Amino acid sequence: MNMNIIIATWNINSIRIRIPLLKRLAREAEPDIVLLQETKVEDADFPLENVKALGFPHVYFSGQKSYNGVAILSKIKLDKVSCLTMAKSDHKRHISALLPNGTAIHNFYVPAGGDIPDPKLNPAYGFKLRFVEDMTEWSKHLKKTGRNAVIAGDFNIAPLEHDVWSHKQLLKVVSHTPAEVERINALKDSLNWCDAARHFVKPEEKLYSWWSYRNRDWRKSGRGRRLDHIWVTPELTPALRRFTILKDARGWDAPSDHVPVVMELSA
Repeated sequence: MNMNIIIATWNINSIRIRIPLLKRLAREAEPDIVLLQETKVEDADFPLENVKALGFPHVYFSGQKSYNGVAILSKIKLDKVSCLTMAKSDHKRHISALLPNGTAIHNFYVPAGGDIPDPKLNPAYGFKLRFVEDMTEWSKHLKKTGRNAVIAGDFNIAPLEHDVWSHKQLLKVVSHTPAEVERINALKDSLNWCDAARHFVKPEEKLYSWWSYRNRDWRKSGRGRRLDHIWVTPELTPALRRFTILKDARGWDAPSDHVPVVMELSA
């Protein structure tokens, strides 16, 4: 790459009601590209002018009413914007585009999967597993193209022991079950993706990007999970410069239960 670029990913949990928080993210993190999930708005009602006013003249989105929805906000003109479907679903859960140097940016919103970790009792859990399996097949195809890529978003899976507040207590809780972890690891191995967070933060250290609304005092309880990820293809690993999770954003006014995750790449 011939420039530094800051990429943030954030499950905003409704873009229309959180424009002020998006403005704060733009000011505090100064991202060049923001990948949003759960925009929860149809394309016709997307707050395009409000977003452009924050300094992102190039805005690409794919949305649905009341749920799902993804968007890419960029200070850089991007090319070849496209959307994938996964697990034979019409959900709006992916959008991608190319940087000027040809690097692909993929924004994914993996299904949450409901509460019961049994595909027979809970179809939403089975859908989640199939979704990640389809991502893995897509990743294998991407490997054949040889294209550099960044994949990011709300993956709704905390794969490592210290990506959750209690490994033992969450083994049967959707987001950290063995079946989910097995599948996200298969996705990671399919192209030898580099997990940007764990490139900088040792796996033995606790690291979270989500805290439940059910916690009266999210900071005091400390019961978080790392559900939001940024991965890069192996060739981009030397370009990683820094990574941060904006934990304090969980305490902003009317926050999302997820916080922004930010990565910087350089030449």
